[in-house]
Parts: sequence; structure tokens; C-alpha cells
Amino acid sequence: MKVCIAEKPSVAREIAAILGAREKHDGYLEGNGYRVTWTFGHLCTLKEPQDYRPDWRVWAVRNLPMIPPRFGIKPIDITSYRKQLDIIARIVAEAEEVINCGDAGQEGELIQRWVLQQVGCNCPVKRLWISSLTKEAISEGFASLKPAESYQALYEAGLARAIGDWLLGLNATRLYTLLYGSRGQTLSVGRVQTPTLALLVSRRKEIESFIPEPYWELKTTYRSVLFHAAKGRYTDQEEALAAIEQIREGLFEITSIEGKKGKDLPPYLFDLTGLQVECNKKFGLSAEETLHTVQTLYERKLTTYPRVDTVCLPEDIYPKAPDILKGLKGYEPYVQTLLQSKLRKSKKVFDNSKITDHHAIIPTGQPATTLSASEEKVYDLIVRRFLAAFYPDCLFNTTTVLGQVEQIPFKATGKVITQEGWRILFAKPSAEEKEEEESATEEEERSLPLFEVGEQGEHLPDLQEKQTLPPKQYTEATLLRTMETAGKLTEDESLRSALKENGIGRPSTRASIIETLLKRGYVEKKRKALIATDLGVRLINLVKSDLLKSVELTGLWERKLRQIEKLQLPAASFIDELKSMVHQVVTDAFATPAPASSPASDTELFSIHCPLCQEGHLLRGRTAYGCSAWQKGCSWRMSFEQCPKEASADQIRSALQSSQD
Repeated sequence: MKVCIAEKPSVAREIAAILGAREKHDGYLEGNGYRVTWTFGHLCTLKEPQDYRPDWRVWAVRNLPMIPPRFGIKPIDITSYRKQLDIIARIVAEAEEVINCGDAGQEGELIQRWVLQQVGCNCPVKRLWISSLTKEAISEGFASLKPAESYQALYEAGLARAIGDWLLGLNATRLYTLLYGSRGQTLSVGRVQTPTLALLVSRRKEIESFIPEPYWELKTTYRSVLFHAAKGRYTDQEEALAAIEQIREGLFEITSIEGKKGKDLPPYLFDLTGLQVECNKKFGLSAEETLHTVQTLYERKLTTYPRVDTVCLPEDIYPKAPDILKGLKGYEPYVQTLLQSKLRKSKKVFDNSKITDHHAIIPTGQPATTLSASEEKVYDLIVRRFLAAFYPDCLFNTTTVLGQVEQIPFKATGKVITQEGWRILFAKPSAEEKEEEESATEEEERSLPLFEVGEQGEHLPDLQEKQTLPPKQYTEATLLRTMETAGKLTEDESLRSALKENGIGRPSTRASIIETLLKRGYVEKKRKALIATDLGVRLINLVKSDLLKSVELTGLWERKLRQIEKLQLPAASFIDELKSMVHQVVTDAFATPAPASSPASDTELFSIHCPLCQEGHLLRGRTAYGCSAWQKGCSWRMSFEQCPKEASADQIRSALQSSQD
């Protein structure tokens, strides 16, 4: 008898149907030489502190750091979980072979390995590794089972990650709660949670301390086309006023015309983060909602495995693409166009070198019926991205026209689409989506009239005064992208590479990290914006160890965890490093506070009222001190020449007094 263990009942039923195990029993299905059972996700967990030492049950600084000599696991104490674990133990004891049918990933491997350890499995174990739940995929998977030992490094990396989270999370949370918590309040600290919160706190501080600075834009209209001064912004008012006076009476002259042909390649297929970002921008879905929806689509056999971080497909999917396309009901006009000729095969899409455990999220070609509103939206995005991968490039012509008035250069650009290509699949982005799109190109999609070099004429100059704007609040879309591409936050190139691949957290956990921050009151959501709360700011201000709140920590972890997966680093060495780091975190928490001569803190500045309006408080900007009531019209400023940026609160008060005398 062979025993198959799936990660949830719905997946077990799909597998059982294909294997012919149709006889129902309490907790498993049986037939054709197989017993198919299931877990409910994790049935086991790492032991808690008090399981190692009774005195560790008490939250006390004297017990820190808590570092067990050897980590162990135990069943999760939920009645239904324990019952299912007992059923698994009984049928595994009678098995001649066990087939691990857990989700094909690091966490799925960990879930199953812990269950098999807990029930004392002694028979051979094989691994089913599939990317979709279609009949074809499951059948192919059972035809190519591998020994469990082939995935030992994956398990060890998952185990090391779990132990590391235990060591850091439990010790740091107890430490900061005991030192700074009040009235039973728990200050939660975690490897991924805390650096993510630090990003949000940093953004809030940037916005709160922002002081708008004036600038001027010089433009002129010639033959109904708006030209911008090539210089860009003028930061000096006198220079801007002199420039517009200089060009008022002169003629506008065309000095250069340059045309280029260009193309936009189809967008990448979706990985999980990309899908979550797009769903947040287009539909306002949270990362958690998108993950739940695409997980449902996967379990209904409509899309492939969702918890992925690659945007490419293996080359062996290319021959299957026509059949997948033919199964996409409701998209026949687009599919028929594609199938009239040989399907495009782009290296951007089909690239074996970019494939690890899984491939990009794509439709399976199974009929999609009775979808909910959110399921339909998410499914449609996935299908259209897949279709776009086979469509021609979008072709366009760009024109750059340069002109001048009295030696002051101006510039206008135009862009004309000559072949829609893959764009025919998508509606034009809304104004809000354009605003959120950080990679927007300079060229406007507009045609320009025919100009000739040397032509001259009257023009209508204009000078507009504007103010610099504060950074935008994070949305879930922009935070997810920042978590994914956090390499820009570090200067270490090897860490940058690790962060680009894995970022802060894993694709499958980023949504839950955001939800955790919201539930714990460290972050609040205002419309689409995610904003750190006062509690979140306080926690980050209290955390003294940079290892806890900087992206370098995650970069180091992810790099070493990948080395464990590749058998380049023993898991034990990694865990020993983490134990040393936990000792350092505890030491840092008791480090000497900053000296009294440090610059005035945000709290101290908050206590100094604006000398002009008396309503706002002082802010420290990039080039000057300003008033927090600037949005209400207060224009008070004090440059760093009048009072240094590094001044203490007393020095600032003294400078204010001197300026009023």
C-alpha cells in the first residue's frame, strides 16, 4: 500500500480521483493500492521556549537570549489537527512507500517533513513535484517521482529559516517588550516584519519633515505645441524671471528635428508579486486578497502554482501552448489570430536558465466557469498576459523637436503608435494608474505637426511657479515592489543581487507581513495608502540594532539560505551565526543611548512652535527649517546658514530669539 500525503483536502481529492482511490474513510481516501490523506497546512511547529526549559515560560530579561541546545518539533495543539495527525500516523505505519504530495516549495517541503518526523515514518519516501492540478500535470508528476533525498537541501533551508525566525523573533520581541512595553503591551519584532515597518516609518518621517521648495517651469507654445525649457526646473526666481523676459520679444526658431523608430516588448508574465501589484493598482485588491484569489484559481485547476518568484517558462511548455490557448474560452478572437501562424518563442518568456522550482503564473486552458467577481478579474489579467507573450511587439515612431528663443533652448517630444501589437489586449491605463507607474517614459503619445529646421515664428511664453512635493505614501503595490527590489537600499553588490531575487521576505509571505503590521496596529490603511502609526514609529525608534531594521539583514539571510539550498553552506553554520547575532541584538539593546549633544530629535522640534503662525511646529528639511503648517499657507523658513542642520533644540531656540531681536 502506498500512502500519498497532500497539503490540504481539496488537493488530496484531485490526486485520489486520478489514482482511482475513491473509497472514503475518516481522514483519507483509498483504492487501487493507494491511500490518499492530507494535512491542513502545518500540523506541527517548532517547540515553544517553555518546552525546553520551564523557567523560559516567564518573560524576564534574565532569561535572554533563549537558545536551545537542539531544536525540536511538536504537534499543534488543535483537536482536529491532532486527530488528523493520528490518522496519518496509523496509515503511514502500514505503508510500503510514502509519496510527499505537499506544495512544491520550501514551506511545503517543511510541512510534510515535520509530519513524517512526528509520526515516525520508516519506509521509503518519494516526492511529487507539480506546478498545476490538472489531470495531465498530476499524471506526469506521478510518472516522474523523485526520492525524498533529492529535496534534502530544500528542507534544510526551510528548517534553517524557521529556526532563525524563532531565534530572532522570540528573543527580540521579549527583549523590547520587557524594556519598553507598557500595560501588558507586546512589542513584536521579526526578521521581515521589522525592516518592512522601518520602510514605512522612514517614509512617514520623510513626509512629515518635508518642507516644500519653490521652483519655476519655463514653457512656450509654438504652432499649438507646448515646448519645455531644456534646462528643466529653475530653482532661482531671479534667473527664471530674467529668462522669460529674455524670450518675450524674440522669435521661436526650430533648431533640430530627430525621428526614431521604437518598440515595446510584451510585458513579462506574472510572478506572485507582480500579480499582487497589478491587482492593487487596477482593482484595489490587497496583497492578501490577491493571494487568496489566485490560490483558489489554482485549486480549481484554472491557473498554475501561484507562490512563485519567476516570470519565465521552461521551454518544454512551448509545445503545449497551442492547446492551452485553445482552451481559453471567451478569448477566441485573440487566440485565432495567434494560431494562424507559428507561435512566437521569445527568450524573455521561455528561458530554462531562469527556472528554479516553478515557472510564471499562467492559465492551464481548463474551462473557467462560475467565477466570482474578483476571481474573474484576476483570471483575466493572467490570461491576457499569457496571450500577450505570443503577440507582436508594439511599434512606434518618436519625434524630438528642439527649438530656441534668444539662445534659450526648448524641447518637445511626440510618439505615434504604428502597430498596436500586444497592446490590443489591454485597455489604456487610467490617469491614476499612469500616476502610480514609476517607469513612465518621457514621450507623450501624441503626434506633432511637420516642422522644418530654421523656421521661425511668434510664440506664447509662460512661467509657472510650483512647489516640490513630498514623497508619496506607500500603497500595497509600491510597498510590495520595494520589498521585492530592496537592493536599491543597500550599496553591497552581493547583497543587492540577493535582494533583487528574494527581497524582503518571500513572495508567499509578503502579503501576510503587511496584514500582520495592520493587525498589530503598527500600520494603518487610509484609502490605498499604508501609513506607519505612532506605535509603529515608536517601535522603530526603540529598536537600536540595525540588524533588526535594515534590509541588509534580509539580504544576508536570503543569500545564505540560497547557499544552503545549493549545498554551498551547511545549515548548522548558518544557525550558529544566527545564535551569535541574537547575542549581539541583546547587547545592542543595552547599549549607551545617543549623547546629549546630538541634533534635536523630531519630538524636540515638535515642541518648538512656528514663530510666524504660532500654529505649526518646526520641521527639519533638506536645506532649511520650516513650518509643519506649510500646507495651510505658512511660509516661514530658516536656512541652515542661519542655524545649522545639526543644531540642538536649545541652539535652535537661541537662533529664533536672535532673529526676532
